[in-house]
Amino acid sequence: MFNFQKFRYIPEPGWTLGWTWSDKEIIWAMMGAQTMEQGNCSRYKGNVPQSCKKDPTVVDLLPGTPYNQQIANCCKGGVLSSSLQDPSNSASSFQVSVGGAGTTNKKVKVPKNFTLKAPGPGYTCGPAKIVKPTIFITPDGRRVTRALSKYR
Repeated sequence: MFNFQKFRYIPEPGWTLGWTWSDKEIIWAMMGAQTMEQGNCSRYKGNVPQSCKKDPTVVDLLPGTPYNQQIANCCKGGVLSSSLQDPSNSASSFQVSVGGAGTTNKKVKVPKNFTLKAPGPGYTCGPAKIVKPTIFITPDGRRVTRALSKYR
């Protein structure tokens, strides 16, 4: 997420982002952010998802979050600088591992009704766009996998 406002920053308590899943998707895991509620995950035994809500709300993790839960541009407590005053701190990122979305690009659907809440008026979300999937390389460099789908 990018704060394209030239002079308005997003102060504490920071941003929250929500959406509605298109089908029966769940969030298995997240890096760099977390959902505010888990929802009803009672149908899962053993490995329990991060969130089973149809309309999850996501918040940025706080500064000082353990390194193994971080990704680039996360963990600012949802506080973003303005794009003109401090471009390097005007973006926030997180990664979501989704389940129940299907197993092909034709089955995976982009979530709907993105909502961005930030202190003060005037912040909105543009529509989600499908972009090139992320490539993942194992630490030893011997295996490459890729995300099934990616959007921003």
